[in-house]
Amino acid sequence: MTAPAPAPGGFEEAELSHLVKHACKAAELDGTDARLLRGHTNAVVLLPDAGVVVKVARRGTPVATVQRTTRFVRWLMDRDFPTAPLHPGLAQPLLVDGNAVTFWTYLAQQDRTVHAVQIAKPLHTLHTLPAPPIELPQHDNIRAIRKSIAATTSLTPSALSFLTDRADQLEAALHEVSFALPTGVLQGDPQHRNALHHGDAVVLTDWDTVAHGHPEWDLATIEVHCRRFGYSPHHYKDFAAAYGFDVTTMPGYTTLRDLRELRMITTNARKTHHAPESLHEVQRRVDALRNQDHELRWRIL
Repeated sequence: MTAPAPAPGGFEEAELSHLVKHACKAAELDGTDARLLRGHTNAVVLLPDAGVVVKVARRGTPVATVQRTTRFVRWLMDRDFPTAPLHPGLAQPLLVDGNAVTFWTYLAQQDRTVHAVQIAKPLHTLHTLPAPPIELPQHDNIRAIRKSIAATTSLTPSALSFLTDRADQLEAALHEVSFALPTGVLQGDPQHRNALHHGDAVVLTDWDTVAHGHPEWDLATIEVHCRRFGYSPHHYKDFAAAYGFDVTTMPGYTTLRDLRELRMITTNARKTHHAPESLHEVQRRVDALRNQDHELRWRIL
């Protein structure tokens, strides 16, 4: 298995190969031609002959968190919600050396791009679902930001102090924000790479950050991705029109925007210990943040 990053999912290549091999054996799947697809967060591995994606939760992920994710996805599937499906016939997650491993049906994309407007309908449906029979965490960007800063070892003390001060400022500003939409289920990180084509439809995937909270956080995330990763302005406008609400028009939007961007920066900063090739991009984003540059195009990590 050839990895594009030194430690996909926080695992060295030999260790990851061991985990995938034993997980496939337990699931009675052939892992001979396993191929790493992504590794910046979880290690996502394709079994091409089986048509299955194996996801090894990032090192240190609590098993209970992955168990909650699989229970939530089964609930979505029971409701015919457009989600990437779990591989059938398995009690998931499986545990290998204390690490949680899940199996998903592979949805071939054939180089088709997902447009933000295609995410609007499933995301709106998600936000208006009844409360699931699963206890979800409360969406908390501030807590996640502070946790990431505390775990970051690759930035200078000056940069970490700047990020901490920025979090303090935005936490104070957040108290002044009035949300417009009813609270509900959030995907937590809705974006182009967390949605997949499935036939004529688009389905949501990557439910690790599912939570309960204000839908405006998900909507702000869409806007940030459209602006920061080089999509044209109409790309987000088409999404907002299809969803039925433009989060950029609400008072306090800049606070939500800045918090979401700070969370994205600090999350990636925390991961640079296992993905050192991303450090330059993280530093570039921090420098732009110091200069209040809201239009800098980010490189995908």
